[in-house]
Amino acid sequence: MSEAFIRSARWSDADALGRLDRATWSTVHAVQPKPAPSAPFFDATHDPGQFLVAEAHGDVVGYIRLCRSLPVRANAHVLQIQGFAVAEAARGRGTGRALVRAACAAARDRGARRLTLRVLGHNVAARALYASEGFAVEGVLPGEFLLDGKYVDDVLMGRAI
Repeated sequence: MSEAFIRSARWSDADALGRLDRATWSTVHAVQPKPAPSAPFFDATHDPGQFLVAEAHGDVVGYIRLCRSLPVRANAHVLQIQGFAVAEAARGRGTGRALVRAACAAARDRGARRLTLRVLGHNVAARALYASEGFAVEGVLPGEFLLDGKYVDDVLMGRAI
């Protein structure tokens, strides 16, 4: 059972989320370069309304980003997880699972019928978590990314909600 409380993000979370993002950055799950310390967490395309935050004992210990997968009306019933992080100290305590479940509930509340995500093939822990929460592999883009000198698959997963 998670000791974290899941809530909507606020503009005032920006600094804590930025620190968490930099602390958890790894090529196990990221294809973009590590964010610079001065990079804003929220911007024109990443606003607080897209994020759920895990908070434990007053500290931000995780987040998940939920947004439209494509900006077309015919796809409005599909939302996508496009960002997920849990602080090292909060791992193994159900925080990640609580965030995934909260994202599924939020997507349902927003009228979505499907929730999708992309995960790197070598991110075994995340893939197992998603599978245990009802996500199925719907496609694989073999060798889609070159990370740390190795080609890594991009795994597409989804589920009905």
